[in-house]
Amino acid sequence: MSRILLIEDEEAIRRVLKKILLEEDDSNDIHEAADGKQAIEVFGDGAWDLVFCDIKMPHMDGVEVLERMMAINSEVPVIMISGHGDINTAVDCLKKGAFDYLPKPPDLNRLLSTVRHALEKKTLVQEVKTLKKKVSKKYTMIGEGAEMMELRGLIEKVAPSEARVLITGPNGAGKELVAHQIHEQSARSTNAMVEVNCAAIPAELIESELFGHKKGAFTGAQKDRKGKFELAHGGTLFLDEIGDMPSSAQTRLLRVLAENEFYRVGGHQSVQVELRIIAATHQNLETLVERGTFREDLFHRLNVIRVHVPALSERREDIPLLAQHFLDNAAIELGDESKRLDAATSEYLSLLPWPGNVRQLENTCRWLQVMASSRVILIEDLPPELQQNVEGKTNSDWESG
Repeated sequence: MSRILLIEDEEAIRRVLKKILLEEDDSNDIHEAADGKQAIEVFGDGAWDLVFCDIKMPHMDGVEVLERMMAINSEVPVIMISGHGDINTAVDCLKKGAFDYLPKPPDLNRLLSTVRHALEKKTLVQEVKTLKKKVSKKYTMIGEGAEMMELRGLIEKVAPSEARVLITGPNGAGKELVAHQIHEQSARSTNAMVEVNCAAIPAELIESELFGHKKGAFTGAQKDRKGKFELAHGGTLFLDEIGDMPSSAQTRLLRVLAENEFYRVGGHQSVQVELRIIAATHQNLETLVERGTFREDLFHRLNVIRVHVPALSERREDIPLLAQHFLDNAAIELGDESKRLDAATSEYLSLLPWPGNVRQLENTCRWLQVMASSRVILIEDLPPELQQNVEGKTNSDWESG
C-alpha cells in the first residue's frame, strides 16, 4: 500500500487519477487537495510515498507548493502535472526537485510507468536510510574512558581534512571502526568508502583488485573490470593491513599517490581518480622499512597523520559498556531479549587480558547471548577458557571482595 496525495484544482482530473491509481493497486491510500494552500496543510500532516501536483492552481501555484514540500521533506517523489503551455515551467520544477512531469491529459502507460519508478525510488531511499542506520550503529564508538575521549577528539580534528591517515593498533582493536568514523565525519561521507584487506588478496591478484584490468590482460580476464581505486572515486579508499602489501603493488600505489592516476592491468589509457586514502596496520611500519620489506617513500606518503587505536587492556573502564553493547546487538540479531551482566561478572571481564581485543570481547558476548542459561550472566556462564583466568573464583567470591 502506498500513501498518495493528489493536488489538483480540477475535480474531474482528480477523479480520473484516483481511479487509475486504485485500479493499479486497490490498497493505495489516496488523499486529495483542491488548491496549493490546502495541499501544504495536508502534506505537513503525514508521511507520503508519492505526490501529484498541478502547476496552475488558485491561491498558490504548483511551483511554490513544490518548493515548500521539498523544504518539508525532499525525499517524497513529486510528479508535476502540466498543461500544454506549462512545459518550460515543468522543466524548471525538475530542477527544483520534482521527480517527473506529465502533460494533461496524461498518457495511461506513461503515467503508470512514472508512478512505478517513483515508488521504486522512494523504496530505495528508505532502504538506503535503513542500511545507513545499521552501518552507523555497527561502527558506533563505545567508551567514556580517557583513551577513547582522546581518540574521538583526534578523529574530529582529522576527519574534515583531506590529509592521508595511517591507523595503527593491535589486531581486533577497532581500526576499521576508526576508519569509518573518519569517513562518516568527512565531506566525503555521501560517497562510498571502499575497503581492501591487503593481507587477504593473493600477491598475483592484488594489482588487478586495486587498479582493475582490461579484457584479456591475463588468463581469466574475460571482460574489463574496475578496481577499488575507481570504485572509490569521490570517496575514501581504506587500505587495511597495508604492511602486507607486496612490493610490486607498493610501487604502483606510490605512483598513484603522487600523480592521482594509474593504468588498469593490461591497459594503455590512464585513469584519473580523486579520493582520500586511509591505511591501517597492526605492524610497525618503521621496522618493516628498516628490514627493506616496505618502501620508505610510500611510508612517508601514507604517514601524514597517525591515529593509534589502543588495545582493550589499555581502556579497561570501557569493557562493561562494550560488553553490554555487544550483548544488545547479538540479541537484536537473534530476535531475543538482551541478557545482562551481573556486577561481579562485569568486574571480572574488566580484569581479563583480552589478547584478541574488542573482537574477542564481541565474540564472547555473542556466545553468552546464545549459551548463558539465564538472563543475568554469572561468571560460571563464561566460556571455560575465560573462567580459567582466575582459578576458583565465583560470583559470590567476587561480591565478598
